[in-house]
Amino acid sequence: MIGAMPRSGHIALAGLPNVGKSSLLNALVGQHLAIVSAKAQATRIPVVGLRTDGEVQFVLHDLPGLLDPSYLLQERMRALALDALLRMDLILHLHPAPTAPAPDFAKLAGLERAPAAPVLTVYTKGDLVRPAPRAALAADALVVSADRGDGLEPLLLAIASRLPERDFGFDPDDVGTQPVRFFVVEYLREAAFELLGDELPYSFTAEVEEFREAEAPMYIRATLFVERESQKGMVIGRGGQTIKAIGAHARQRLEALTGARIYLDLWVKVLPHWRKNPGALARFGFPPSDLETA
Repeated sequence: MIGAMPRSGHIALAGLPNVGKSSLLNALVGQHLAIVSAKAQATRIPVVGLRTDGEVQFVLHDLPGLLDPSYLLQERMRALALDALLRMDLILHLHPAPTAPAPDFAKLAGLERAPAAPVLTVYTKGDLVRPAPRAALAADALVVSADRGDGLEPLLLAIASRLPERDFGFDPDDVGTQPVRFFVVEYLREAAFELLGDELPYSFTAEVEEFREAEAPMYIRATLFVERESQKGMVIGRGGQTIKAIGAHARQRLEALTGARIYLDLWVKVLPHWRKNPGALARFGFPPSDLETA
C-alpha cells in the first residue's frame, strides 16, 4: 500500500463495550472471526485477525471492552485488554458516531498516563448518523461503518502509514493466529448470546475436551458450563432442541472457518460460580493479573 519496505504491526481495537470492535475486525479481515452480539461484553479474550495487503500486514486485536468490572471474570477481562495495550504499535479508540465526541482514551481506560502507542480515534456505526453530522465528524476524524463497509479503505491507509517498517510475522494467507480450539469456544458462546435469554449467556462458557482433526468429519467434543442447575435445563431445551441449535450455529461457523466437515458432540455441566472462582477462570484462559499476584 505504501513504500517498498514491508510494514507490519499490532493494532488494538479498543474502547467501551458494544462500540463495534468485533464487527470492525470481521469487516477488515473479511471473515467472521470475532463473535458479534447486540448484547455487551461478548468478547472475553482478545481475538487476533490478520489482513495482508501487498507490503503491509495488519495484526488486529479485538479487545474486551474497557468496562468498570463488577466481578472477578470482568476484572480479568479488563486486565487482558490493558495488558494487550502495552504490546501494541497502534491503538484504535473506537467510539460510536451517534454519541460523539469520544472521551479521552487514557481516562476511559483508567490509565495514569497516555499509552506509549499512538492513539487514533475512529468513529464506528457511521451509518446511524445523518449525512451532515457524519461529514462534520469526518472532517477531523475517521468514520466507518462495518455493516456497510464505509470508510474501511481510508482507515487502512491511516493505519498503514503509522506502522513500523518490519518483516511480516505471519503467513500472508492466514486470517487469524489462534487455533481452531479457541474458535470452538467462541462460536459456542456466540450461539449462546444469540439463542439464550438475557443473562444466561454471561453465565455460559465452553471447553474443548477432545479434538480429532484427522478424522472426516473432524470430531470435536466440548462441554458447555453454566453456574446453576436450572440453567442446564435451559441450555438443553425441551427435547434437546436448544443444545441442537447451539451446536448447529457453532458448526456452521467452524465449517466456514476450516473448510472441513465438523461433528460437534456437546455436553452440559454445572460449575457453580465459575465467574468468581480464580481456579476456574485460570482454567478457561483468564490468568491472574499482575495486580492480583503482586
